[in-house]
Amino acid sequence: MPFARIDLSNKHPDGFGQQVGEIIYRALQQYLNVPENDKFQVITRHDSKELVTPKTYLGIEYSDDIIFMQVTLNEGRTTEMKKNFYKAICDGVVQKLKVRPQDIIINLIEVNKENWLFGNGEMQYGPVP
Repeated sequence: MPFARIDLSNKHPDGFGQQVGEIIYRALQQYLNVPENDKFQVITRHDSKELVTPKTYLGIEYSDDIIFMQVTLNEGRTTEMKKNFYKAICDGVVQKLKVRPQDIIINLIEVNKENWLFGNGEMQYGPVP
């Protein structure tokens, strides 16, 4: 049930965001046990002035190639699973898309299952009466 948001500069070529999305999706499956076809993503390209970051933070220097990734998913994954997930995304984006690892920002938001609705106005994963 993950929902991924990918925000990146419009200076990246067409299809770049979709490639990032595919890397995230594969990492979700491999490291966070997300089933096949559970792929919900919004990819948004921005003018460089719309992506606001400090020049440096925690000793990391950022560039205009920065990519923000936010994934909302059910709670319950271990810290180790999350570390492996982060590493898989970072390694995949660095290797496949030649982005500096310093320019990859990932944020996870964990929610209860009843905080999802997948259509028809029904709470598919809510408590059963």
